[in-house]
Amino acid sequence: MVASLDGKYMTPQEYLEWEEHQDIKYEYINGEVFAMTGGTIPHTSIALNLASALKSHLRGSYCRAFMADAKVGVTENGPFHYPDVVVSCDERDRQAIKFLQYPCLIVEVLSPSTEAYDRGRKFIQYRRMKTLQEYVLIDAEKISLDCFRINDKGIWELHPYEEGDEVNLTSVDFNFPISLVYEDVQFPT
Repeated sequence: MVASLDGKYMTPQEYLEWEEHQDIKYEYINGEVFAMTGGTIPHTSIALNLASALKSHLRGSYCRAFMADAKVGVTENGPFHYPDVVVSCDERDRQAIKFLQYPCLIVEVLSPSTEAYDRGRKFIQYRRMKTLQEYVLIDAEKISLDCFRINDKGIWELHPYEEGDEVNLTSVDFNFPISLVYEDVQFPT
């Protein structure tokens, strides 16, 4: 993610209208827009593997899985992000055109340049969403998946998974071997 527009601030509505005419995607945070840079092949493969598995798992249910082009608004006024994978089971998102606002599951595939932000400030923003039940961070350089899940007391708990583990996503009642998300992935050497 790189800053753009030389510090020019936009209202949320200006951003939504402006971005429709851009060749690339931009995230919107506190009046500023940030160009979304391309990911690596492992990053893309991991996101596609999980999104495909989720789509199959959710077939016939009211839930829908989306990939990187689906924008998520923390509120109607932002911030706006493009998670790698997102699932919404909320009726209010069924008619969404520009962005989803009521996801139950958000997944980010980590890269060295975004990991600190995804684990920190972005997670703080996502936690403001009342419908979010799980936030998953997947490492693109080694077999490792961290699932943050909100408990019945409203506290986010970490559920880490490593090679050989069975992953449990309770928000969508989906269990799978961690190897599923790393299928055909070559790690950087």
